[in-house]
Amino acid sequence: MKTNKHIIRRLLTVALFSLTLIGFMPFKGQAQDQQVITLAYVEWSSEIASTNLMKTLIEDELGYRCEIIPMSADEMWQAVATGEADAMVAAWLPGTHSHFYEQYRDQIVDLGPNLEGTQTGLVVPQVSPGRQTGGSGLQNVPYITINSIEEMSDHVDDFRGRIIGIDPEAGIMRQAREAMEVYGLDNFELVRGSEVSMTAELGNAIRQLNWVVVTGWIPHWKFARWNLKFLEDPEGVFGGREQIHTMVREGFAEDAPEVYALLDNFHWTPSDMDQLMLWIEEQQGVYPEDSARRWIRYNEELVESWLP
Repeated sequence: MKTNKHIIRRLLTVALFSLTLIGFMPFKGQAQDQQVITLAYVEWSSEIASTNLMKTLIEDELGYRCEIIPMSADEMWQAVATGEADAMVAAWLPGTHSHFYEQYRDQIVDLGPNLEGTQTGLVVPQVSPGRQTGGSGLQNVPYITINSIEEMSDHVDDFRGRIIGIDPEAGIMRQAREAMEVYGLDNFELVRGSEVSMTAELGNAIRQLNWVVVTGWIPHWKFARWNLKFLEDPEGVFGGREQIHTMVREGFAEDAPEVYALLDNFHWTPSDMDQLMLWIEEQQGVYPEDSARRWIRYNEELVESWLP
């Protein structure tokens, strides 16, 4: 009997000691709860997808709290440069955001590209009236017949003198204004708006077979929804293929090394991003974190390669 009591007493002692240790051991993320990671982004479909993906991983896998803040492009760069935000995964280089990079390059840390193969330019529908393919099996001619920005000046009335743009501070809007000067599009107006208003105009024009030209970029879900094409840019105003870079504020590596490592490892392809953008669009932009978690479940091996 004494032996049993002795054994029970020993077991209770071990159990209490273990519970004491557990009380001092932080649960996943407990130590990071006081630190909030802030990501800045522009409200483009591509950046909504990538930023929400990083937010979800920072919170679910690394245990930090993470806030994402939508901004215009110039505000986003300034926020990271001044330390108002910790990071962004939305720097389009070397062309689209080149003026921001030159302004802030000495105040930020460039972690390199997280996606390669982007493109910007002026985009028109490549859609035929009726069926895309006729009874003969040949493809019908698209209702918008031009192929180059140079030809736009001959179709001012067809386009109603408008180029449908997005937020005025976006790099692609600066490129569009330059293209209007280079190609002599003096009779056109560059319409300010947002990505939402731009895609709405594009969709309405396609349904009614109206001529429309918009500022466009890849990756974007509209290229999966509609048959579109970039107008040729012989003067190279919009540049060639680009990359999307990850930028962090100075000192971030020391303040949050795990998050820094995740952002430094983050790299995916346009097709990876396309899938997440489509899922977010299908949900009409509601709860993009849910779409991000769905994407993570389907891409566990890739995600594992990013985690520190």
